[in-house]
Amino acid sequence: MNSPSTYILALDQGTTSSRAIIFRHDGTVVAKSQQEFPQLLPQPGHVEHDPEAIWESQLKVAQDAIGRAQIEPTQISAVGVTNQRETTVVWERSNGKAVGNAIVWQSRITSPICDRLKAEGVEPLIRSRTGLVVDPYFSGTKLQYILDQTPGLRQRAEKGEILFGTIDSFLLWRLTGGRVHVTDYTNACRTLLFNIHTLDWDDELLKVLNIPRAMLPKVVDSSGVVGHTNADLLGCEIPIAGIAGDQQAATFGQACFDVGDAKNTYGTGCFLLLNTGATAVQSENKILTTIGWGIGGKITYCLEGAVFIAGAVVQWLRDGLGVIQESTDVERLAASVPDSGGVYLVPAFVGLGAPYWDPYARGTIIGITRGTTAAHLARAAVESMAFQSWELLEAMERDAGLQLKTLKVDGGASVNDALMQFQADLLDATVRRPTVAETTALGAAYLAGLAVGYWPDQQSVRDNWQLDKEFTPAMTSELRDRRRAYWKRAVARSLQWEDVGV
Repeated sequence: MNSPSTYILALDQGTTSSRAIIFRHDGTVVAKSQQEFPQLLPQPGHVEHDPEAIWESQLKVAQDAIGRAQIEPTQISAVGVTNQRETTVVWERSNGKAVGNAIVWQSRITSPICDRLKAEGVEPLIRSRTGLVVDPYFSGTKLQYILDQTPGLRQRAEKGEILFGTIDSFLLWRLTGGRVHVTDYTNACRTLLFNIHTLDWDDELLKVLNIPRAMLPKVVDSSGVVGHTNADLLGCEIPIAGIAGDQQAATFGQACFDVGDAKNTYGTGCFLLLNTGATAVQSENKILTTIGWGIGGKITYCLEGAVFIAGAVVQWLRDGLGVIQESTDVERLAASVPDSGGVYLVPAFVGLGAPYWDPYARGTIIGITRGTTAAHLARAAVESMAFQSWELLEAMERDAGLQLKTLKVDGGASVNDALMQFQADLLDATVRRPTVAETTALGAAYLAGLAVGYWPDQQSVRDNWQLDKEFTPAMTSELRDRRRAYWKRAVARSLQWEDVGV
């Protein structure tokens, strides 16, 4: 066991910001640092990031967090990495320089490729091998698009000169000075290229998407030492021992280790994961089957529902409409009215994820009257997170054959008590918020710490979980049914908006 004077550093590379958090043995935060980076929007529905902005911001916050903690780099036992998933980067093996911008998970740029794949009838094959649906959300079609856009790039990739990775792989390449090209099971399973049953890249799917195997990273456990940071980056060589996509990391950080355990993260998007253990449950309701984590070669599977726009709707109120000055203002504004005044906001800004998977859906605000105010709009925006999460759980419960009694929550918007109460009311289930809200970074820290003996076992992780606040349903069943029905009607009006042949 490491001494009490040692720590774990988690790098949490998100969609809108890079963060670094240093944790103690009890799972509490010693220090943290965060830096936003630009969102590039070259055309409607298309989102990009500058990989250099991601790397520079992530390195800066890691160095800053160590400084704020007032510790020596040698006191860090291990580094864990968690990341925005599906965002796709292609770079030169020789110098680590990215070939153009990263295509972000939110981007709809590959909708035509997905339409073609569906028309060719390959979706059942992809679904059976990967647990995913054919949608622009995932990395595979993004990678195909990048290779198609640049003449000669695919040929160079076949020679091993060009590498592909999700953000975790890109960061690991940079952190290790190009010595390590790996990803873990949780990120690999989000690419449309990885067989979640054989646990390997699938040659048939690689052929379907015309992706050279030579450019793909090695797939490793989520917990285990894969390399060391270059000494000149953080002050010494530190083992990199944990990797997980952000939503799986949050599920692990919430100690959802038993079959039936579930968590929902309220971040840029909303992501609800339900532990199904050693069984990869095939969804009949357009929910994803995904790998929760792989430790010691043993795989834990989850059902997952993905909402593309959750907390991002608050950013839109701030930056797009100017309704609020700071994101934190939304809770006060929404609370200034007793309800949404009959207004429903469907934030399908980049299409809709589960259970609709409609890349052509677009945002809708309905129910506006002369009496509608900015406060009603803010309340409808906040409530949209809960409505979308309810639809995920409704589909998930049918797939898993169970009724959820308790949902653990985390993410930036989970601090909003009114939202959490409304979520409990809509779900007719208890919502439990932990004292440590940084569960995504904490999950990466746990995975890294377990690999180096910082924590002895998963039970010690479970013991660290502490309740901050519990929300129990208080809404009448009649009102609950009515609100759910109106939401469904609002969603119906947003579907297929961009696909009307006009």
